[in-house]
Amino acid sequence: MTDQLLESLIPAVRAAGVLIEEVRTRGFETRGKTDASPVTEADERAELLLTAAIRALDDAPIVGEEAHAAGHRPDSCARFWLVDALDGTKDFIAGRPAYSVNVALVDRGVPILGLVLSPRDGMLWAGSLGRGAFRQAEPNGPREPLLTRPLQPMPVVVVSHSHMDPATAAWVDSLGQTQLEPAGSSLKFCRLAEGSADVYPRYGPTCEWDTAAGHAVLLAAGGAMRDRDGREFGYGKADYFNGGFLAVGDPAAFEHLPAL
Repeated sequence: MTDQLLESLIPAVRAAGVLIEEVRTRGFETRGKTDASPVTEADERAELLLTAAIRALDDAPIVGEEAHAAGHRPDSCARFWLVDALDGTKDFIAGRPAYSVNVALVDRGVPILGLVLSPRDGMLWAGSLGRGAFRQAEPNGPREPLLTRPLQPMPVVVVSHSHMDPATAAWVDSLGQTQLEPAGSSLKFCRLAEGSADVYPRYGPTCEWDTAAGHAVLLAAGGAMRDRDGREFGYGKADYFNGGFLAVGDPAAFEHLPAL
């Protein structure tokens, strides 16, 4: 069932990416939401496109970032969708390529299906729990299976462009020798899933639609993610609000890494 849903949603996710790039190319206005975060026409139109595509396939509740901001807030339930049609809006506005399209299906707190698209270059990462993950550069191109790697002696740590706070910096310093690589939006999870990075620490708050799709791809590729108390990271929390977390490519890495 998840394989069928994933395959059916790939064209819609790619269409959302095309729409976003069309808006970027011709120009757009930026507005502020009630939480002072920015929103654009691209965020809103892409979310409407993805919501319609999901609704045509499945009747589980859909929690979208922009719909949530507008007051459409379904109660938490066992099975639901999370949509962040344009994760990394600040990068999009600034002209940086580190933004993404994100769709995830959550079942009993676990993200079991995820799709992440980088609109600027067309790279798609997708996966479903127990069925594996892949990346695909072009719509009809070959699919490359994804597999995480063992924790490296000098770990590659991915961090946010705009959220390198003192707590994260101190945690990274505690590891000793590392290679630090900034990356945008949920693309950090994809770096772990494809085996080109090892660790993603996050102290600052996020929302569930920010993380679920990348988390699903990471799980499907063999990785793991835990909250600050060391528990498996779950979804369906109050108002869909996340605390800190530690995501890794190698689940055995939790035995060697300091707690957040």
